[in-house]
Amino acid sequence: MKRLLSCEFNMDTACVELKFANGSMIAIDTIAVENEVADNIYQRSELDWLIYNDPAAYADLVLNGDPETYLKTVTEYKPLD
Repeated sequence: MKRLLSCEFNMDTACVELKFANGSMIAIDTIAVENEVADNIYQRSELDWLIYNDPAAYADLVLNGDPETYLKTVTEYKPLD
């Protein structure tokens, strides 16, 4: 199993970068993920919060979870009448 050394958001590339002990690296393009899974500004905001405050949880969600279900569960969108 690969041992994770670091996980951080790189503002220059807009990627969450995971670096492993064996020298491999994974870069998650956060803009592409948002374009695919976020339907509204509330969902984009939730993803942005994870990217800046807990990039490891963001990476786990994208690589191992179901981002669409997660976003539908944690965000509530109520249009103005």
